[in-house]
Amino acid sequence: MFTYQIDDELSLALPRPQIDAQPLFELVEESRPDLATWLPWVPEMKSVADEEKFLTTVLEHFGNSTSVNLIIRYHDQPVGMISFNRFLQMDQSTEIGYWLATKFSGNNIMHRAVLAMCHLGFADYAVNKIEIHAATDNPRSNHVAQKAGFHLDGTIRASELLADGFHDGNVWTMLKDEWNKE
Repeated sequence: MFTYQIDDELSLALPRPQIDAQPLFELVEESRPDLATWLPWVPEMKSVADEEKFLTTVLEHFGNSTSVNLIIRYHDQPVGMISFNRFLQMDQSTEIGYWLATKFSGNNIMHRAVLAMCHLGFADYAVNKIEIHAATDNPRSNHVAQKAGFHLDGTIRASELLADGFHDGNVWTMLKDEWNKE
């Protein structure tokens, strides 16, 4: 398994579709009520086969350098995922997306994973800007961005279509020169 070790509890790993699909799907199932509120893909994730297909697709995207999707591993078990959803060459930017199984919240996992992704983005992918987009009424996701030191650039009206309708979205950014000052 190809991993990036964050600390002695936490690592990020490239997915192994046939091995990781079952445990990740189980996490989605357990956390479905919480995840479906904020992530539009959750209702479409209906089986282990759907998860395996998704993981296979994200590995293809990794191979094409269009995105990077990693499994968050806490004490060597999958607990969620984090990604660079896309890379924009025009402004050398990327956007971080993430989800964490409900039962693992409160362990500072996502904060550490986001900081690790910032390191990877600025050091290994040579981006100048990393964005996090979060619905304004999603307190956990906004807290992750704020705690990681991201700057709130503004709010975009009706930026996300979620299960219950359109939500305004906050755009948080971290620039490479801001990261290097820390």
